[in-house]
Amino acid sequence: MSDAIEDPAAAVRALPLVQFDARPDVIDLGWGHPDPDLLPVEELRLAADEAARRWGPDLYAYGFAQGPAPLISWLSERLGEVDGRTPDPASIVVTAGASGALDMLVTLSTRPGDVALIESPTYHIAVKLLRDHGLEAVPIQRTSDGPDLEALTRMLDGLEMRGRRPSLFYTIPTFHNPTGTVTPLDRRAELVRLAASRRLLVVEDDAYRELFYGEPPPPSLWSLAEPGSVVRVGSFSKTLAPGLRLGFLTGEPRLTARLAQSGLLDSGGGIGHVPGLVVAVMAESGFYGQHVDRLRSAYRERRDALVRGLTEVLPEGVAFNRPQGGFFVWLQLPPGYSAARLLELSQSNGVSFMPGNAFALTDGLDANLRLSFSRYGPDQLADAARRIGGAFQNAGPDH
Repeated sequence: MSDAIEDPAAAVRALPLVQFDARPDVIDLGWGHPDPDLLPVEELRLAADEAARRWGPDLYAYGFAQGPAPLISWLSERLGEVDGRTPDPASIVVTAGASGALDMLVTLSTRPGDVALIESPTYHIAVKLLRDHGLEAVPIQRTSDGPDLEALTRMLDGLEMRGRRPSLFYTIPTFHNPTGTVTPLDRRAELVRLAASRRLLVVEDDAYRELFYGEPPPPSLWSLAEPGSVVRVGSFSKTLAPGLRLGFLTGEPRLTARLAQSGLLDSGGGIGHVPGLVVAVMAESGFYGQHVDRLRSAYRERRDALVRGLTEVLPEGVAFNRPQGGFFVWLQLPPGYSAARLLELSQSNGVSFMPGNAFALTDGLDANLRLSFSRYGPDQLADAARRIGGAFQNAGPDH
């Protein structure tokens, strides 16, 4: 019997179109994705039309390695408005999202077998990406106020005694994924001083900076640090649309020039040339700022619906935060409870989430879980909270 596919076209049609995959009868709070209904589809179409009219064939040509000049110029201004320091355009490189920025940086700055320090818990895909490059991922405990700097210092001392020096330290100081917490300004200042004194490259994931629901967050590590000790990565995936695959990094010009001269960017003529120019049109019109304001309002309402619902159905022994930005609520279950067991019961009750161990480099978060409030409306989030509360009644040590 032949193994050939009888209808290749049918096989292609059977492939999924998007990453999100959930049963229609399940409220899946495991995905940190924007709500499709909040994506500016029509505005993106109009901006693409305007970009094609304005730049003609140049829109579809090989782009400039560093990224399209109109986007970089606007990015410099925008970051000056929402952060503590305005980057020189020469310090910006356009990337394929925050993950693309991290991958480019690791490709040029590390070798297989190098040590990468990573706060734990952390964004699980970042760990996967670092391990894809053959790096040894070493955890640094994260507290509610950010990475434990005493633990970081001890680790640096221990590595130095063994003749090893870490290639980088990955951290998410602003609306942390998964915990939603913010590293305060004094801890940020202490971290960048430590990094400079130990010649440690800090990679700052700053993807959620603009999605704050109260006071703006503290300045980025990059804006506080000595040149060369911090590289900050950002993204339009959460503020515009993830399908654009558009992000950026800021670093010292010597590093960004090296990235722009890499084989990847030299060969490809930059990354995100078309979506970058489309976003530049949207930014120039003032739409981007207005859209981010609308997102803040929408996500604030969703956060409040989920937190209010959890407060009503869960006992005081369950600890959870009310994040000031980002997409996530982080829960700590009482002693004797397991997030894995709660997940099993919750899925049977029509709701899903990610257990805490998914974000840990070591064991020890089996009683934690992450809930994302970004993809569903307030009514569905309130319903999800009720379903989790019902599952919790049967998830304890006596069951």
